[in-house]
Amino acid sequence: MEREFVIGIDGGTGGVRAFVFDRRGEPVGRGESPYPTQYPVPGFAQQRPEDWLAAVKNSVRQAVEGVGAGRIAALCAATTSCTVVCCDGDGRALAPAILWMDVRAASQAAAVAERTGQRLSAELFPCKALWLKEQDPRLWERTLVLCEYQDYLNRWLTGEWCFSVNTACNWGYNSRRGGFDRSFYQALGLEDALEKAPSRAVRAGEPAGFLCSRAAEALGLPAGLPVIQGGIDSSIGMLGMGVARPGAIALMTGSSNLAMAVTERPLFTSPEAVNSGPDFLLEGYYTSVQGQAASGSVLKWFRREFCRDLGEDAFRVLDEEAAAVSPGSGGLRVLDYWQGNRVPHNDPLATGAIAGLTMSATRAQLFRAVMEGVACGTQDLLAAFEEKGQPVEQVRVSGGTTRSDLFLQIHADVSGVPFQVASDYPVALGAAMEAALALGWHPTPARAAEAMVRCPREVAPDPEAHALYRGVLEDYHRLYEGLKNQNLFTRRGV
Repeated sequence: MEREFVIGIDGGTGGVRAFVFDRRGEPVGRGESPYPTQYPVPGFAQQRPEDWLAAVKNSVRQAVEGVGAGRIAALCAATTSCTVVCCDGDGRALAPAILWMDVRAASQAAAVAERTGQRLSAELFPCKALWLKEQDPRLWERTLVLCEYQDYLNRWLTGEWCFSVNTACNWGYNSRRGGFDRSFYQALGLEDALEKAPSRAVRAGEPAGFLCSRAAEALGLPAGLPVIQGGIDSSIGMLGMGVARPGAIALMTGSSNLAMAVTERPLFTSPEAVNSGPDFLLEGYYTSVQGQAASGSVLKWFRREFCRDLGEDAFRVLDEEAAAVSPGSGGLRVLDYWQGNRVPHNDPLATGAIAGLTMSATRAQLFRAVMEGVACGTQDLLAAFEEKGQPVEQVRVSGGTTRSDLFLQIHADVSGVPFQVASDYPVALGAAMEAALALGWHPTPARAAEAMVRCPREVAPDPEAHALYRGVLEDYHRLYEGLKNQNLFTRRGV
């Protein structure tokens, strides 16, 4: 039987999606399984690694059913990044994983800046590692392997430890300088963090190992299949959106939004910065990224807290109601900082806000205002690229935003540029592209994108709406400054 398909696995914030793809990037099987996120105190976000494995098993089995396990040639996974796992030597998690969006390490981020002069997000690996060492020393001592979701999953799949060069760029890994910046970790008193990291580096698209018998049995696949190294879900998803050379902006939307571009120089860090990430995804290039800490998760919060009566149809009903509201939402303004802010303020203690409430405000106006607030936050990401000399003339978008015609139109109207809609599964497709490249099905990432990626729809901005949203965007920026100046940003428990 010919092995003509590859599996792409997307280990996201809300769950796992697995797809079986052919050589043209067409999905022939899929599976999806959710898992929960725990928010024990404000600023904390964590998940159980055991839930990840259960979701991978279920999703892959769903995807392969009807296709035939004997027709699978390889598999590759991409996962959330800066999701930190403390493990024993056999790959068992010792505690809940610290999720990427967790900002408990805000004070450690300040300490990193003071000791090294480098201003890192509290979400990044070094800050979280420092928090673990300072705040949970018993767990730190018990941890033999400190790794990412990506590394934990590949260890389970292959039985071998390695780390992804793609994810480790967030740790300060630099292949051009021979590895990690040890002087940076020494300045933080974190030399032992590097000793706990997996020792073998594997680039995205290279073999990480082969499917071990235990994982093969759990997944219903033949043992010995090549397991290809993936990386950060957003980074691998950029490939799945067809951004495999300089020029385009990729916008991946979901619980958070990420705007990404392949660039010839790092746009948002100096080449000397610990996380500048040369050869991050494509050899010879940088991947320049700007992120929005909370976007779709704010809409989910609104549905959960105020629309339980609408049941499973909540978003459809809310969309229909909000579509009848004029741009500007009757003067309501929303600051989307439910989980702090990355761009442009890098303020993990910032909190969300709703302004302009009156007795005449409606649920539909408020929901549209939430959408507009998220779109304003996304525009700040795009503006950051333009400020660094990277023109934003078209955006390739995928993920949750594309499921709502209204939400997508609001984004285009706020930003004033066309949004080209990619597939709804770019991370899984990008992982499959890495597997296809490793198998020699396509010669280069750009050729793989030409063969496997399609963007069938474009949403153009409305000029009148864009003109109105300029004022909304000004209000959005003033709201943050006003709240900050009144010292209203505090996050208890951090």
